[in-house]
Amino acid sequence: MPVKIALLVLFIFVTVSVGIYSRRRVNGINDFFLGSRKMGAWITAFAYGTSYFSAVVFVGYAGKFGWANGLSVVWIGIGNAVIGCLIAWILLARKTRVMTHKLNVSTLPEFFGARYDSMAMKIVSALVIFVFLVPYTASIYKGLGYMFESAFGLPMNTIILIMTVLTGIYLILGGYVAAALNDMIQGVIMLIGSVLMIFYILNHPDVGGLSSGLAKLASIDSNLASAFGPTPLRLGALVLLTSLGTWGLPQMLHKFYAIRDEQAIRRGTVISTLFALVIGGSAYFVGAFGRVMLNNEVPGGGNMDMIIPVMLEKALPDVLMGIIIVLMLSASMSTLSSLVLVSSSVISIDLIKGFIRPNIDEKKDMFLMRFFCFIFVVLSYFMAIWENPTIDALMALSWGVISGMFIAPYLYGLLWKGTTRIGAWSGFATGFLVMAIGLMIELPKAGYVMGKVFVPGIGAIAMLASLTVVPVVSLVTKKYSEAHISKVFDSEQKAA
Repeated sequence: MPVKIALLVLFIFVTVSVGIYSRRRVNGINDFFLGSRKMGAWITAFAYGTSYFSAVVFVGYAGKFGWANGLSVVWIGIGNAVIGCLIAWILLARKTRVMTHKLNVSTLPEFFGARYDSMAMKIVSALVIFVFLVPYTASIYKGLGYMFESAFGLPMNTIILIMTVLTGIYLILGGYVAAALNDMIQGVIMLIGSVLMIFYILNHPDVGGLSSGLAKLASIDSNLASAFGPTPLRLGALVLLTSLGTWGLPQMLHKFYAIRDEQAIRRGTVISTLFALVIGGSAYFVGAFGRVMLNNEVPGGGNMDMIIPVMLEKALPDVLMGIIIVLMLSASMSTLSSLVLVSSSVISIDLIKGFIRPNIDEKKDMFLMRFFCFIFVVLSYFMAIWENPTIDALMALSWGVISGMFIAPYLYGLLWKGTTRIGAWSGFATGFLVMAIGLMIELPKAGYVMGKVFVPGIGAIAMLASLTVVPVVSLVTKKYSEAHISKVFDSEQKAA
């Protein structure tokens, strides 16, 4: 316990110190939210990767779906690296940086407003982001709560409150500069911790090495040691939601707004992909052996979110457990900072400055962004202490709605001149309706317990439906004028 506490205190000290240091580099809203668009390859790649992986992945998804799918769950980590990082950077990074820079937009709602010449689209997307990123943030706090409850024996609500306060302090102090610098530090911790975690889990007597562990998995159920597991369709839905879903999430796309130049993008593509392969792959690989480590019995009275915390507490020595706790905290704090920053910006930048009070001065705008950072973390805290939804359900609800609504209008709007305003609205409507109707159908079957609904499957369908509907509707609806298309796309050519 003293080792765990010492490492935790050291981590908190470094995190807050970075926030205080970064405050001196924040002179305006552009510094606070985008780091003046001067972030290099390593910082941006680590910021992208650490925003991707959090306690939701390590505690919620790796534990629950590793238990259900066995070794095949590793496909999720591979999909995250290839689709969620490599292809995302290749397709989106350069065009996002260039188009957002030349159109002078700094948020996803601003992009929708400028690309589709629609104030209504800007307002709707801002409200959706603020409301539906709350469940995702709550899922991260919940994941940290289970991890710290297992390691320290503290009440979960107390842990969540402490993490909420810590997130607010360092982010309100330094904004994106603080978040990005902390992401570099946290990313290194995550890489070291992930490799050590695999080593100790595989070498634990209950697993007995890779071949022995696989044989034990197969003895429980032969499908658990097969390439695609017992439920391939569900596995495919998980890969889609957690990989393709990043293409429509504002906190992920935000990293491309702030990157410095073309060279940084090329290097960042490689760095972020390798980072995701190590972190995502290791998390799901460890989760695959949950049944072996826990003798095929779910801990905590059947609480799937406790699988990974109990596994690690059982397998790791105290010093390493302290490192892994810091790993989980690192992964989660970086994701939290991105979520809070993006969510507060849509209110202060998109709604207040962009619609209600266009002439507001920069000091008041900065105050409002910090104020809404505080409001957002408070809302997330109260959702996190709600017992009913599981971690995976909260995260899938958030990703399903936001990416289901935004992925197609953003992707096609970025790459295809033929995307129309009505086509984009159809993407918004389709993603939201698929999620809403899917939940209305499935929740009664599950006795209105969200944790019993396979929400990731509904989210994956929402994204695919939106990606199908937008081009079809765009082909048969009124096109934009040549002047508007020239304004949006010619700016890209001039900047290339």
